Amino acid sequence: MSNFRHACSLDDVPVGGVLAVEVEGVDVAIVRTDDEVFAIDDECSHAAIPLSEGEVDTVGCEIECWLHGSRFDLRSGKPTGLPAYEPVPIYACKVEGDAIVVDIDDPLNIDTEI
Repeated sequence: MSNFRHACSLDDVPVGGVLAVEVEGVDVAIVRTDDEVFAIDDECSHAAIPLSEGEVDTVGCEIECWLHGSRFDLRSGKPTGLPAYEPVPIYACKVEGDAIVVDIDDPLNIDTEI
């Protein structure tokens, strides 16, 4: 069962941008593209670096870790560029009114270990 929790205001995340938030002890990067929002665990699986400090590719729907250049698909959490080869947990999120809410209980890519 879904258990969505408030993460931030929609206005806190610029289009093409990313915002680091903590939702009940879980570090999450909220990413906003032109018409979607995504929630991905805020730690690169390669070097434990905050993904929220990286660049967002709205066309490719990816986020890049600034340290070594690993890239992750925001829809699946799967790495799309080395050196990372392990996926990153992604979470269901949606816009409710002017808020972004996230379900941190059950990552959408359930094969991912947290």
